[in-house]
Amino acid sequence: MTQYQIGLLIYPDVTQLDVTAPLQVFSMLHNTNIHLLWKTLEPIKDMGGFIITPTTTFDTCPQLDVICVPGGGMGQVDMMHDTQVLYFLKERAQTAKYITSVCTGSLILAAAGLLQGYKAACHWAFRENLGLMGVEVSTERVVIDKNRITGGGVTAGLDFALVVAAKLCGENTAKFIQLLLEYNPAPPFNAGSPEGAGEELVVMVKKSGSELIAASLEASKEAAQYN
Repeated sequence: MTQYQIGLLIYPDVTQLDVTAPLQVFSMLHNTNIHLLWKTLEPIKDMGGFIITPTTTFDTCPQLDVICVPGGGMGQVDMMHDTQVLYFLKERAQTAKYITSVCTGSLILAAAGLLQGYKAACHWAFRENLGLMGVEVSTERVVIDKNRITGGGVTAGLDFALVVAAKLCGENTAKFIQLLLEYNPAPPFNAGSPEGAGEELVVMVKKSGSELIAASLEASKEAAQYN
C-alpha cells in the first residue's frame, strides 16, 4: 500500500481550524504520514493564542505527495512576503502530487506563483485580492483544477479534506470518514455566505477585517508584479 506524505504549513497567526479540520480527516487515513511544517520546531500561536507545535522543519521535510497551505490573520500577509516560505513552496510543488490550500492560504500559493492560470477558491472577502495575481477565482466551496485543490473560507477545510481523501484513497474511504465524523452540517442560521447573510452583515464583517483585507490587497498587488 502506498504511503502518502502530507505536509500542512503552519505559521504564527495561522487560523487554527484551517489546519486542524483537514488534519482531523487526514489523520484517519491509515496510509499517510502527516507533517506540520515550519522553519523550526518551536511552538507557534494561532490567531486566538492556541498553541500548535510543528513536527517537521523545512530542512528535514521529506518529499511530499500533498502540500496544504492554510490561511490566517496578519501572519498570512507575512507569509506572502516571506521569501523562505515562498521558496519552500515552489520547490516542493515541483514534485508534489497535489498542491492545495484552505481559505486565504490560496493567496500564499498565488504569491509563490503556484496558482497563475488556475481556477481556485478563497475566503469570500479576499476574492478580489486573489484575482489580482492571475488566478481565476471561483465561488465554489472546493475547487479542483488539475493537481490544484483549494477550499473556500475556514469551515470549507472539512469539505476540502474529504475531497483530498477521496483522491488519495477512494470515495468509499472519504465517505467512511465523513460518517465517522458525523459531518452532516445543518447551520442554525443562513448566514454562512454573503448571499445568505445579506448586505448589512457583509459590510459589518468587511469592516471588522478591513485592516487585514487592505494589507492582503497590497501584498497581492506586490506579488502580481513579480509573478
